[in-house]
Parts: sequence; C-alpha cells; structure tokens
Amino acid sequence: MPAAPAPAPAAATDLADYYRRRAAYYERVYHKPERQADLRAMEAWLAEAFTGRRVLELACGTGWWTPHGAARAAHWLATDLNPETMALARLKALPPTVEFAVIDAHGLDGLAGRSFDAAFAGCWWSHIPLARLPGWIDKLHRQLQPGARVVVLDNRFVQTSNLPITRRDAEGNTYQTRSLDDGSVHEVLKNFPTADGLRRLLARRASGFEWTAWTHYWAASWRVAA
Repeated sequence: MPAAPAPAPAAATDLADYYRRRAAYYERVYHKPERQADLRAMEAWLAEAFTGRRVLELACGTGWWTPHGAARAAHWLATDLNPETMALARLKALPPTVEFAVIDAHGLDGLAGRSFDAAFAGCWWSHIPLARLPGWIDKLHRQLQPGARVVVLDNRFVQTSNLPITRRDAEGNTYQTRSLDDGSVHEVLKNFPTADGLRRLLARRASGFEWTAWTHYWAASWRVAA
C-alpha cells in the first residue's frame, strides 16, 4: 500500500495558535546543549541593557527572557497575546517590578497612558513579515519616549542547530516546517535578518544602532529618534 500523505501544514499566519499549542514545551529550544554558552552570556548582557528603565516587553511568551531583562529594570511590562503562555511566564522567579498584560504585539493596542523609555522583544522579530516591518517599527516607536532604547534579539541560522528553511515567498520571507507533539505540522514564518538590513531599515528612524552576534543568536539595539 502507498504511504499515507503527510499532514498538511497549518496556515503560516496562525502563529498565535501555534505557540499556544506549543506553550507547555516551548522552552525545550533553550535546552539545546550547543546553545548554553550563548544563553548564559546573553542573559547577563540583557540585565545590563535595561538597568533603571521602564520597559515594554513584546511577545514575552513563556517568559524565558523576562527575569533576565527585568533584573535591574525600574519597571517591566511583559505582554503577550496568549494567556496560556503568560501563565507559564508568571511561574518564573521574577522581581516585583514585573507586570503582565494581554497585548497583541502586532497591534500594540491597550497601551494608552503608559510611558516607556525602553522596549524589548526576544525571538519575535523573525516572525514579522518583511513588508510589515517598517510600519511596525513606527508603531512601536510611537509608544516610546524620544531617545528610548530598543533591544531585539533572535536566532541566527546555524545549519546544525536550526530546522531547514523550506520555502521563500515572493517578498523574501522564509519559512520552516515544524511538527508539534500532537503530530500536527505547521509552516512557520522565520526570517534571519542581517546587521546591514536592520541598519538600513532603521536609518531614518533611530540612532546609535549596535549589532551583537553570538554563535546561535543576534541582538540589535538602537535609540528612538527624537
């Protein structure tokens, strides 16, 4: 008999549902042995980046980065669209300055009256379609004070540690095919930007651009233009 066909991928845009279903075991990705040296260095680096600041964290997920970034912050608002992932984030050992709110990282609605002099997004940037990045950056900057510091970090593509790229669309977005423990198969948008690409994108929107690269991750930081 012929082999049964593989399950069809879920819609590539359904990231909220994908991460909700993956929440209970999402952090396995941070247990990969080859990434441990990077992670320890990044955790220390992140704590220093936000000392004394009032920080908006976007798409906090299960909160892997939250306790490290918030360690020395004056206040930290961790946001996510999924209550399921934030429930796990709340279980972390967090400083009392951390607060949670259900906010869609794409829309950023519900932040009226809030004041932030910094923003952070960990492993979120790679899921934003390239065509939406300019508008999304402008929307984020409007939530922040002039001169606020923004830090984003995400994965570098390392062939021995990342899933392969299985598709590239007409706009240049790249995709991975991923399986969950329930057997479902999902096509997930996952871009791997370069320092030059981010620098060009931010040229008239920011100052003080910096790029830091580890073996498996990258981070970019900048200040919101006045």
